[in-house]
Amino acid sequence: MACKRAGIKKGVTIHSLRHSFAIHLLENGIDLRYIQELLGHKNSKTTEIYTHVSTKDFARIKNPVDQILDG
Repeated sequence: MACKRAGIKKGVTIHSLRHSFAIHLLENGIDLRYIQELLGHKNSKTTEIYTHVSTKDFARIKNPVDQILDG
């Protein structure tokens, strides 16, 4: 199995693959509405759960006040 060869010890399911797919799209800047369409979610709230999981871009967030003061 590919998971074993890759050294993945955690169980892999279709749900975890969909979840990983959505997180990777989100972290690569794909709009949540496109991800919603790709995953077939009728309600945007279902897709929005991925925004709570993805924290990769927190470091890039700039405080607007700091930008004004540094400006």
